Amino acid sequence: MFSALVCMATAIYFEARSEPMAGQFAVGHVIMNRVHDERYPNHVCEVITQGKLGSPPSDKVVIDECQFSFWCDGKSDEPTDLRAFEIAIDVSRMMLAGIWYDPTEGATHYHSTGVSPEWKKTKTRVVRIENHIFYRWEEGVSDNFIRTGG
Repeated sequence: MFSALVCMATAIYFEARSEPMAGQFAVGHVIMNRVHDERYPNHVCEVITQGKLGSPPSDKVVIDECQFSFWCDGKSDEPTDLRAFEIAIDVSRMMLAGIWYDPTEGATHYHSTGVSPEWKKTKTRVVRIENHIFYRWEEGVSDNFIRTGG
């Protein structure tokens, strides 16, 4: 397993590298908010790589059935823009050190403004930051999101 820093930086790079710093920190906070939420794994890498497993039971996730789309989109997960990846590493270091405030108000989900996922109906919209909309999954609200990977 990779370190939390590498996992976080890779997720921020692929999910928000074109966003301003606030957007990158917001994606990092969704990851950390999930780590601290008992409904999700308690390690950064496990949160990021969470997805629906193939059948028969295998250790490979189903394409496009992951919590973070870059992880199972079938494309390479190797950063190609090294400057953007360096920025994602810096953001990740600050996130893991707890240096940045949470602009998402505890969000556990987000999506780009270009899509409208079904799961958003069961979440509380909290903020839009550039090209992402952030949602909080309220305590005690039932949801199939984790089980289905959607």
